[in-house]
Amino acid sequence: MSGTTSKLYAIVHCKCPHCRRGDIFTGSMYGWNIQHTKEICGHCAQRIEIEPGYFYAAMYVSYAMNVIEMLIASFITYLIFGPLTDNTFWHYLIVIFTGCFILYPFNYRYSRIILLHVLSPNIKYKPYYDK
Repeated sequence: MSGTTSKLYAIVHCKCPHCRRGDIFTGSMYGWNIQHTKEICGHCAQRIEIEPGYFYAAMYVSYAMNVIEMLIASFITYLIFGPLTDNTFWHYLIVIFTGCFILYPFNYRYSRIILLHVLSPNIKYKPYYDK
């Protein structure tokens, strides 16, 4: 890959916000290898968890993502089964909780990525790592 690495590419592919080259996670998002957040970028040695407890803030990002996903799941359920009534209550509940369960690994990974790339003003991209 030559030239500068775009921020969108780094976010989608879970790359370090400092060099946009090193991987932030070990393991796959879905699979038997449990994903873990690396402590230090393998490419530029940037500390990923800037301070102890830094990723607690990712819980708020994950919460916002989860609320949006629940609203979308509710809307899709509404389109399929109709309005929420006593007869459709379990449909709504099952669809919403299944969606939350399936999207948990996605939320875990991308809430941290959004926190690092968008909400962390202390980590600046250094294009000289692209050379």
